[in-house]
This record gives sequence, C-alpha cells and structure tokens, in this order.
Amino acid sequence: MPCRYFITHPQVLIDPAVAVTAWGLSPLGRQRMQAMLTADWVGRIGSVWCSTERKAVEAADILAKAIPTTPRMLAELRENDRSATGYLPAPAFEATTDAFFANPDNSIGGWETAADAQRRIVAAIATVLSGTPTDQDIAVVSHGAVGALLLCHLKRCPISRAEDQPGQGGGNYFCFDTAGSVLRHGWRPIDDAAT
Repeated sequence: MPCRYFITHPQVLIDPAVAVTAWGLSPLGRQRMQAMLTADWVGRIGSVWCSTERKAVEAADILAKAIPTTPRMLAELRENDRSATGYLPAPAFEATTDAFFANPDNSIGGWETAADAQRRIVAAIATVLSGTPTDQDIAVVSHGAVGALLLCHLKRCPISRAEDQPGQGGGNYFCFDTAGSVLRHGWRPIDDAAT
C-alpha cells in the first residue's frame, strides 16, 4: 500500500523584519533536506505537494529535484494563521503555542483556532489524495503545528501539543496510508535514514 509522508520543513532563517510566511530555509535546514535524500523511502515518492510558504516551497524543491518531479503547491497546506501577532520572541511564541493547543476552539491572540486549522489541514490532505494517483507514494511538505493537528486526527485523539514534532527547528516526518487513514509510524527526524 502506498505511503503518504508528511514532512515538516527544517530550520529557517528567522528575521523579525520579514513576514513569517516569507522566511526561507537556513543553511542547516538545506543541509538536513539534502541528508534526507539518502533515505531509501525517498526514492519511492512519486508526487510532492507543499504549502505556498517560502520555507516549505524551498524544502519541497530540494526533494522534488531529486526524484525528479515538480512540487504542487496548495495554499491550504499552510501553517496555522498567526498573522495577528506576526513574529513573537521564543518565550512568547512557546506560551502562545501551548495555549493554541490547550484551547483548540478559541483564538489565542488572534491566531486561527487549532480546531479550524485541523479541519483545514485534513481537507487539504483529502485534496492532495484526490489529485494524486492512488498507486504513488506522496510527500507533503508543510509545517509543524498543522502536522501535529493532522497526527491528532490520524490517531483519533484530542488536539494536544503532546503530538507536536520533537526537537527544535522542525525537519521531521511521519507516514500514513489511506486505508482508513492508518498511521504507519509517528515523528522521525528527516535526516535519520530509518525507513
């Protein structure tokens, strides 16, 4: 059965003067994406999708060139909408993110609610699946918070930050199949060659 890989972009160049959606990958982020290309599962991918945010597009381009294919962009694969606050220093960002997951039906600081973001990412994945041949492995390059929300959906558990990707800076993936949206494995680092 084909596998669907949800991949979060790795480390970015943080610039408070630039919109978060326009941040690109850092040299470390690019290095980690290149390292991912040695994993044997990458060679089985037939289609690459990504959000329209620069960091996800850059990560998807690295993956797609190796296959080779052209990434398909879908705006609904974006990160949760945090434009009301824009850039937040790390302590404020972490506190707001904790509240985002802990209060999924409420807007925290003007952010998109976690429940709304989850509905959007689940619908976006349905769009991806309906627009891709069913016999292909698919990679979706997106963002950490919406990945956690998708993982909660796949695990059929309440929205919780406990399902957020591990580590700092992103660059993780999980795999599921479409037979009942069954999770094959949870978060793993992209530069871990495990299959």
